Amino acid sequence: MTLTKLSGCKINLILNILCKREDGFHELETLMLPVPVHDELHFKTASKGIELTCGSSDLPTGPDNLIWRAADAFFNTSGIDSGIKIELTKNIPTAAGLGGGSGNAATTLLGLNELFDAPLTMQQMTDICSQLGSDIPFFLHNRPSLAFGRGEHVETLDGSPALQGKWLMLINPGFGVSTPWAYKNLARFPDALNGREGRAKALAAQLIDPATPLADLDLYNSLEAPVLEKYPILKILQEHLLKHGAACSMMSGSGATTFALFEDESTAASAKEEVLKEFGDSFWVSITAIS
Repeated sequence: MTLTKLSGCKINLILNILCKREDGFHELETLMLPVPVHDELHFKTASKGIELTCGSSDLPTGPDNLIWRAADAFFNTSGIDSGIKIELTKNIPTAAGLGGGSGNAATTLLGLNELFDAPLTMQQMTDICSQLGSDIPFFLHNRPSLAFGRGEHVETLDGSPALQGKWLMLINPGFGVSTPWAYKNLARFPDALNGREGRAKALAAQLIDPATPLADLDLYNSLEAPVLEKYPILKILQEHLLKHGAACSMMSGSGATTFALFEDESTAASAKEEVLKEFGDSFWVSITAIS
């Protein structure tokens, strides 16, 4: 049996770090928005074992890969004595702050659960995702969501009317940012490390009102403090986007992907042309409607 599933990514409209916890993780609140830019996962049942292949040579295809680990957890939890061959077509940049790898892990669980007639409950899959990584549970729902704790406690939102009909641009400059490095260096920025609680829910309230202007959205990312200091090109990029029609612009996750929100497709398309003209075609750029 075979199955193909699309695996999306996300942006953080807010990533507010509240403190460093005793267990070494960071307490946070975030509001994540699913983005319809996709990798592809192709599944084919096998007699035994897990075989992962990918055309991108820089990705591990063994137990260090979240797809492999998700598949292993699926078989261990379900007790199914079978195997799987998985082929990944990678379109989303890696180490980019977009959660592409996390989306791959969640999509693997959903795909295998579909392929093997739903042996796992949603709660079981959520538990597996929480063990694999903090933002992976979000991708089981693929809806605008608040997340708390390490990011594993997810509350889906009814919708985001303020974003309906708007356009999104994603730009990756061709390098990644280490998430552990970004969190470690928050210690040099006390205000960013100890954020004001409640900002994520306040932003969710803004999104409910369709009359909220994009420019008035209270976007915030604590990790910009260390990352923009080390990579000033990202701040220059944000300023360029605002100059060419973006209502707002910010880094997603730990970067280095920057996103911008636009009122309409034509403004987004024009801004994309200006980005490529100014920074060259080595940047990965994608524009999409917000659904």
